[in-house]
Amino acid sequence: MKLLVVDDEPAIRNNIREYAEIDGFEVVEAGDGAEAVEKVRNDKFDMIIMDVMMPKKDGYTACREIREISDVPIIMLSARTDEYDKLHGYDVGIIEYVEKPYSPKILMQQIKAVYNLSRKKEKTVPQKLAFEGLEIDMAGREVYVNGQKANMTPKEYDLLFYLVENRNIALTRDKLLEEVWGYDFFGDDRTVDTHIKMLRGSLGEYRKFIVTLRGMGYKFEA
Repeated sequence: MKLLVVDDEPAIRNNIREYAEIDGFEVVEAGDGAEAVEKVRNDKFDMIIMDVMMPKKDGYTACREIREISDVPIIMLSARTDEYDKLHGYDVGIIEYVEKPYSPKILMQQIKAVYNLSRKKEKTVPQKLAFEGLEIDMAGREVYVNGQKANMTPKEYDLLFYLVENRNIALTRDKLLEEVWGYDFFGDDRTVDTHIKMLRGSLGEYRKFIVTLRGMGYKFEA
């Protein structure tokens, strides 16, 4: 696995590198968000560990820009522990949020778990799907409605991906919160309903595929 470690503190990058190389990972370093985005444009990584507070370009901005060009799993590593900071991280497309100070050994296990899950999804989910005039490019994280690219947020895409991956299966709001936002997300049912409304708006006439299960949740029916 090729790992990109992004942090403006050399000591933290070195610490992660030491443990990652013990497990056989190839490690590339970046000292700020701008450098990280540039490296992702020019190389392929299996995982990114991203700090939040950095010069030139912070972690949130870097994640948002990376999501425009890559679906690589991102774990955010930060000393900021407020609920808002965590939610913002998930909104810009991270997979996991790890608080500093962290246990290097546990971090390595989290990296392996996220990597194995992403590899499993790559093997089981077709990279391109079409439902009438709705086209979904999983690998490119792009959605087209009647040939026109839909302007969707990272979370809208994550939600659509999960619904499509489990199409024709009834999904409760709690299940969607757990799988799309993460087990440590502190939101409620309204978060799901709000994003479903946004997603339906992005899908136009193909909103019909997202069926509301009254009093329960939703499913993608096609």
